[in-house]
Amino acid sequence: MAEARSQHAGHHQAGVEPASTRDPEAEALLFDDEASSIGEEEEAPANVLSKPSPAAAAPGASNNNRASTPTAAQQQQHQHQHSQQQRAPRTPPPRVHFDPNPTILQGRTPNGYANSFDSHRRSSSYDDEYAPGRDSLDDLDFQIDDGAHGGQHRTPLLTGIEAPSVALANGAWGGGSDDEVQSWAEGERQRPKSGLRSAFMNMANSIIGAGIIGQPYAFKQAGLLSGVILLVGLTVVVDWTICLIVVNSKLSGANSFQGTVEHCFGRSGLIAISLAQWLFAFGGMVAFGVIVGDTIPHVLQAIWPGLSDMPVLGMLADRRAVIVIFILGVSYPLTLYRDIAKLAKASTLALISMVIILITVLIQGIMTPSADRGSFTTPTLTINTGIFQAIGVISFAFVCHHNSLLIYGSLKTPTIDRFSRVTHFSTGVSMLACMLMALAGFLTFGDQTLGNVLNNFPADNTMVNVARLCFGLNMLTTLPLEAFVCREVMLNYYFPGEPFNMNLHLIFSTSLVVSAMVLSVMTCDLGSVFELVGATSACAMAYILPPLCYIKLTSRSWKTYVAIGVVIFGCCVMVISTFQAVGKIIKGEGGVAQCM
Repeated sequence: MAEARSQHAGHHQAGVEPASTRDPEAEALLFDDEASSIGEEEEAPANVLSKPSPAAAAPGASNNNRASTPTAAQQQQHQHQHSQQQRAPRTPPPRVHFDPNPTILQGRTPNGYANSFDSHRRSSSYDDEYAPGRDSLDDLDFQIDDGAHGGQHRTPLLTGIEAPSVALANGAWGGGSDDEVQSWAEGERQRPKSGLRSAFMNMANSIIGAGIIGQPYAFKQAGLLSGVILLVGLTVVVDWTICLIVVNSKLSGANSFQGTVEHCFGRSGLIAISLAQWLFAFGGMVAFGVIVGDTIPHVLQAIWPGLSDMPVLGMLADRRAVIVIFILGVSYPLTLYRDIAKLAKASTLALISMVIILITVLIQGIMTPSADRGSFTTPTLTINTGIFQAIGVISFAFVCHHNSLLIYGSLKTPTIDRFSRVTHFSTGVSMLACMLMALAGFLTFGDQTLGNVLNNFPADNTMVNVARLCFGLNMLTTLPLEAFVCREVMLNYYFPGEPFNMNLHLIFSTSLVVSAMVLSVMTCDLGSVFELVGATSACAMAYILPPLCYIKLTSRSWKTYVAIGVVIFGCCVMVISTFQAVGKIIKGEGGVAQCM
């Protein structure tokens, strides 16, 4: 019996191996069967207590009968008990090792579950409608370099990525109890999810924004032929990197773009993605302020022809005064909201405004007299000198990578294949809209095309003024959304996990709006803003960080070499476009000082 116990103890000790020697596939099986194994271990003591062995139940009887000779029936029963004791215990498959130490259970994640495997199991069993089907990522081999474990681990496919209200509210629980977090998360999972059509509308609205107004200027910078090629080619690249955001998030186990980059590159990666997102959002705030100054004064002067001669109200005819008055009077109060959901209706206004602007440019471009049209040269029709600056302008329009996981989480059945269809359709429709805007504006005004193509039309054009009014009001309500992103990035970076502080909220909100407003007043050329923001933060989020994470997370294949090529392309565009845009501003080339 002592020998049997020693063998059993040896077998038990051999079943527990260090984390560094475990097989990655066995590690995944370990967590998949975690709940069942724990249940079996908890049942074992109950069985022992309910069915004690004869020796344990009657020790006195065993001592009294020690000298007596056992009968044949007793010998047969003793042999049966001995064979039961010698029978090998029930063990898991050879490649799976169960550690009975309860400390292997991980702490709860922000979504309220013990780990992402448990989250996957619960969300899959909740409702078949929400259960993810098999997608194209199931057969992908990948590697994750986890310094904490010193080995490669195979992680699950995420299904718990939530929609915007969930992702933004995750940080609000702070040190709340696990029961509160789990109860809240279960309630959020019962929210109605969106289908493919709604997801397409959300993504298309994210792409077709203020950047569409600068597409004719991009064609002027690059040339007509190269502009068409760039628009199509960059659409394909952006489409692929948008999908990479979700793929990387699945491979890393993170539920945000920031979390994925931090998982791959640590603190330096978090700094890089935070800086890129902040610069892109802040650059958008500056661009929106410039658009307000380019649109609202024209509309007000068209309504009141003698506005500029009025004593006090005459300041509404000046773009600088309009920027200050409207941003502080409309955008700033909206920026003070803590809940971004209160600004959700702005997306509907944005989409309607873009449609009105596109139709206006198409119709008024055809009706523009020949005296107001621009001229064309061989470079403007083929390949022009500002091709890298054009890449920045196009990239500014198409970057929606910071919203990709939110759109993915809103799908009823979130899989890579379904999200890819949404992405392909959204980027395709957005490319057609940008192509129509670029061709209509550039073929009308040629080498005279401005960064804001609406400024090429006369100030007294009624249809254009309606488009200007829609565009300006849209920017006033969209600027707070970008301020919200900037504020959240700053709070999460400098004060992670801390409760809400009204003083910090007011300080960050005020400083962001005022600084963006001042830069908008000082900046006259919208194209320069598009170039700088597109060359820096847009390139980082679209062409550099997603492929870098993919290279880090996957094993070498032909796709990783494509990702390497995209990273090199993004770095070259970032360096060259930034130097060209800054040099153009310093030298005053291209009419950048024009204020209207």
